Amino acid sequence: MIRRLSLAALAVTALTLAACGGDDSSSEASPSTEATGGDCSTITEGKLTIATGNPAYSPWVENDAPESGEGYEAAVALAVAKELGYEGENVVWVRTDFDAAIQPGAKDFDFNLQQYSITPERAETISFSDPYYAGNQAIVALAGSAAEGATTVADLVDVKFGAQAATTSLAFITDVIKPTNEPFVYDDNAGAKAALEAGQIDAIVVDLPTALYISAVEIEGSSVIGQFPASAGGTTDEFGFVFEKDNPLVACVNTALATLKGNGSLDEFAKQWLSDNAGVPVISVD
Repeated sequence: MIRRLSLAALAVTALTLAACGGDDSSSEASPSTEATGGDCSTITEGKLTIATGNPAYSPWVENDAPESGEGYEAAVALAVAKELGYEGENVVWVRTDFDAAIQPGAKDFDFNLQQYSITPERAETISFSDPYYAGNQAIVALAGSAAEGATTVADLVDVKFGAQAATTSLAFITDVIKPTNEPFVYDDNAGAKAALEAGQIDAIVVDLPTALYISAVEIEGSSVIGQFPASAGGTTDEFGFVFEKDNPLVACVNTALATLKGNGSLDEFAKQWLSDNAGVPVISVD
């Protein structure tokens, strides 16, 4: 008798739990899954962890404070987060070195953005989102530099260049400009800018928005000597979010980016945070 009562009690308990928890899978779904309908799991349930540079620079992130949403990449990242269902304290920012984040292996972030150019070589060990920005390489130099007045890459062969390590800007120097002097390589753009100001190099190569910001705000007496054409030499940089290899969250972010492109948000962010490049001369690579 006692045994039969216990079994009955267990049965009632099980039915009660089933009635209360039958929809657990949907009630515990992450915000991103609800927003996109796909597998949008994050490394921390209920949180979206976004990585950027250490430090992060204007015009991509203003005042090294990505959580403010000020700066082009900060604005894009938070807009994507919102599309995925994450806002406020549910967006967590972490910092990484540029090169370390694109090495193979597990990541401590859901995605990372700090002007990562989408390249086939990098895509062998990490996954990229669709591009959120496309721009050209450009040269910044001080007045009187050997790079001043250049109209073709042939005019640049004797220039002493500097660039950040592991970037497409450095690859552009070695593969397209091909100067006679070995380029100087720095851990970050801060090192390259300091070398330029100190007169240790003639010019630096960076993406065009960064070049315009450097010349307008950071290095007095510098100017953007020129940009390289988008159609020649594979010089256009397309920036994408970086993910751990084969992370299914990529598809969710691509859906969010498509929405932001379609509603004009990406264009508005560019108008707000990136300088107009219409007046920058084009340097021929032919």
